[in-house]
Amino acid sequence: MAALTASQAPGVGLGGHDGKGADAAGDASPGDGSYDMELPPLESPNPPGGSAPGGVGDKSGIPKSVLAAYKKAAKSLATSTPGCGLRWELLAGIGKVESGHARGGAVDKEGTTLRPILGPVLNGAGFANIKDTDGGRWDGDTTYDRAVGPMQFIPSTWARWGADGNGDGRKDPNNVHDAALAAGKYLCADGRDLSAKADLDRAILSYNNSSEYLRTVLAWFEFYRKGTHAVPDSDIPPVSVPGLGEPGGGPVKGTPERGGKDGGKDDSATKPGKGSGGSRGNGDKEDGKDGGKGGGHDKPSPEPTAPHALERATDQNITAVAGETFAARPGVRAETAKGKSVKGVKVRFEIRGSTQATFEGGAKEATVTTGADGVATAPALAAGAKTGTFTIRATAVGKNLGTVDFKATVTAPQADKVTRTETTALVADKNGTFADIAVKATRKGKPLAGTTLTATLADTAKGPFFSVDQQGKQVRTPVTVETGPDGVARLSGLRADDKPGTYTLTLTAEGGAKVEVQLTIKG
Repeated sequence: MAALTASQAPGVGLGGHDGKGADAAGDASPGDGSYDMELPPLESPNPPGGSAPGGVGDKSGIPKSVLAAYKKAAKSLATSTPGCGLRWELLAGIGKVESGHARGGAVDKEGTTLRPILGPVLNGAGFANIKDTDGGRWDGDTTYDRAVGPMQFIPSTWARWGADGNGDGRKDPNNVHDAALAAGKYLCADGRDLSAKADLDRAILSYNNSSEYLRTVLAWFEFYRKGTHAVPDSDIPPVSVPGLGEPGGGPVKGTPERGGKDGGKDDSATKPGKGSGGSRGNGDKEDGKDGGKGGGHDKPSPEPTAPHALERATDQNITAVAGETFAARPGVRAETAKGKSVKGVKVRFEIRGSTQATFEGGAKEATVTTGADGVATAPALAAGAKTGTFTIRATAVGKNLGTVDFKATVTAPQADKVTRTETTALVADKNGTFADIAVKATRKGKPLAGTTLTATLADTAKGPFFSVDQQGKQVRTPVTVETGPDGVARLSGLRADDKPGTYTLTLTAEGGAKVEVQLTIKG
């Protein structure tokens, strides 16, 4: 018989058994809420013949989308964290206990749940007391946090461990691919080797600090290791799923199933918040009415249209030369929970850090409204004279859609052209001295002061040389000269040896612009 239990009572340390052995990050446990204590059958799993997902005799079946997510996450971590030894069956055991495998595979084609899976309100009444950390973005509650999604992540923990498991550019705890990969990363934290019993226990307890939880997860872990198979995903979320602390998510507190009397209310549920980043979907309503017909099904939530997050629409890094305008401009896209573009969202771009860069008119911030494609692009950005790096931050005005940062770098100007100022041939007698060589560095036709040029001789064995060292040896290694206010640099004292011929001198400016000069030693 399935029963629910509070995984974290008020005052219990999070992230480790009896307050010890917490992971390196010291985060709260991802699954701080209710969970399913149902144990697997005693007999070894065998694929049933024609059983429906979750039906009697189908305990070893895992919805195909969810099973694929578990296996993909474990394979990814085998490459990125080979010493962890994570098996996908462990993710399956946790996913079974935390959400019944995302309510029997009630996910769309991208792996996102058809309606939110929310744990109880973590207000200290029978569970941990965790004040809101996400402005209601993931759990719809702007007062307290609730565990979210197939692997039941607390928003604050998701902020640290969230992952993009399906490669769509978003980290969504409601997506089974993202949640499975994040859970794997969390379990592998602190250098754990999950092939060792002590580390395996420590990882599971860090996920949910309860000895009953540990025993239950281990039971399903071993059960799935003996054999499992894929079953079809559910296309309609069930009204009652053991283990979920939300309306329709397990026996209601006070009912006979929970050891109470008839007529009890589920006092662990809350309505989704009205904030811009509220919970996905439109809440949970049961089909049955007062004294009505149990066993109905919820209808899938309609396609969301409200903005859910800001995502990067352009490159993260932009660069400009001091005194010029950035060629690229930061841009973000407002999206729904399903990744659809949202028009009409006001986005504020703010220049942060020590810089002289400004938007049009000398402003340090600017507000732009997203267009039909959901994209808002920052106004033109002038670099200013100061070199260095600063940040441009994009946020939604009046909405909690997260932040997107862009790294902007201002570099010193570099010459795009170097030319000789005279056309006179440079000729010297044997053992003589060449006339001064003057070159001009410019950028976009304007003289460039303070630019360093490197003078290099093509022949380092004979011909012209720059100087003589203390041992009387001729020096032909490169030397540098710098341009003055007029952009002109002069190379003086270049000497000739006694080897007649024509030689090449190259003067190269920072950035690569260069000029070649012919030097002749008369015979």
